Amino acid sequence: MSEPVTPFQAPVGTHDVLGPESAKWEGLIATFADFAYRYGFSLVLTPLFEEVGVFNRGIGEDSDVAKKEMYIFEDRGQRRFALRPEGTASLVRAFVQHQPKTPWKAWYITPAFRYERPQAGRYRQHHQLGVEVLGTDDPAVDVEVIALAWRFYAALGLTRVRLLINSMGHEECRADYVALLREHLASQAVWLCDEHQKSWWENPLRVLDCKKDACINVTIEGPMLPDHLCDDCRDHFQRVVAGLSSLGIASTLDPRLVRGFDYYTRTTFEFVAEALEGAQKSIGGGGRYDRLSEQLGGKPTSGIGFGSGVERLLLALEAEGVADRDLLNRTLDLFVVDTSGEDAATALVDRLRSAGFATDRAYDRRSMKAQMKVADKSGARYAILVGPQEYAAGEVTIRDLRSENFGQAQQTVAQKDIVATISDLLTK
Repeated sequence: MSEPVTPFQAPVGTHDVLGPESAKWEGLIATFADFAYRYGFSLVLTPLFEEVGVFNRGIGEDSDVAKKEMYIFEDRGQRRFALRPEGTASLVRAFVQHQPKTPWKAWYITPAFRYERPQAGRYRQHHQLGVEVLGTDDPAVDVEVIALAWRFYAALGLTRVRLLINSMGHEECRADYVALLREHLASQAVWLCDEHQKSWWENPLRVLDCKKDACINVTIEGPMLPDHLCDDCRDHFQRVVAGLSSLGIASTLDPRLVRGFDYYTRTTFEFVAEALEGAQKSIGGGGRYDRLSEQLGGKPTSGIGFGSGVERLLLALEAEGVADRDLLNRTLDLFVVDTSGEDAATALVDRLRSAGFATDRAYDRRSMKAQMKVADKSGARYAILVGPQEYAAGEVTIRDLRSENFGQAQQTVAQKDIVATISDLLTK
């Protein structure tokens, strides 16, 4: 007799999403897809893995993501690839390869992979949704991208979201600032966190992105990027802030906000959910990347985008107590209970689904009591009952599963009238 097989488990840092929790994912993604459509974006799908250079050139070979978190592997042809750690670089690679007409407005939903310590809302395989616009450096596009994210969060029911914004300037004015920052850090290096005491010289901007108190205390006393922008970058940033204000979107200047990737230029932004606790409050962010196309072998092309983590968004919704909104709970309309002995449910369910109603049924010729238990647990609004008498008379009984008044909870109608009757009930 063979040894019993130990059941496999999902890898550490990953998780399975099953119903009814997955209904929240459906609602969230469907809402985002609708917003993207309204703003003129088209869905773009790219491979989950790319040549490792796509990410090294984009996010920076010396970044923490590239050095410590990317899943890198060699295929059978001895080519080096990496699983996607974020969404932007792959989209820009696709832009360079296919050269679509500009401005190119793309949206995506994708798994992303980072080898890091798993924690609430942060997995080794997590999921991102976002948008990218390539082919224009108009500040109005920055405003549009930020507004899309802001309106999306509001549509989900989030009310305690704060928008942080900054400008990283372009390469020239940022280079002058980095020289000043490096000079400041040189005199204060002993006070930095252990990691940046050793690495601050390589890329001083990474110290600004550090969330540890030691680095925050040092950098907050040093030069700030917005004070050293050139006239063009300052004008661009002021037009972005003014545009957001004209839409009623409040923003807070955060001069330490540089985001973690090398490709950002000018506008950077982050959305913080105040309902979440601790350091992991960010639910999304992004910025402008006006040199990334060149870094991936394309022509000079301005770009901007943002991404949001699905798992973190769901945590924020839970923290604000709005995770059970109808928008995020795609439940059944109808559940057919068939005790006719004639398999009436097969044709009836098909008719109801064809009419546009989310409909399910029981199987295995169970008893009325057993089928009603399944119907109650299904979350459906109405049960459609077909017993021997209803079947013979060409009728069905419609029972409201959410009514506490049994006498008013059900009615019997002719099968030919069921679609019209259900339509009226669901629109009341």
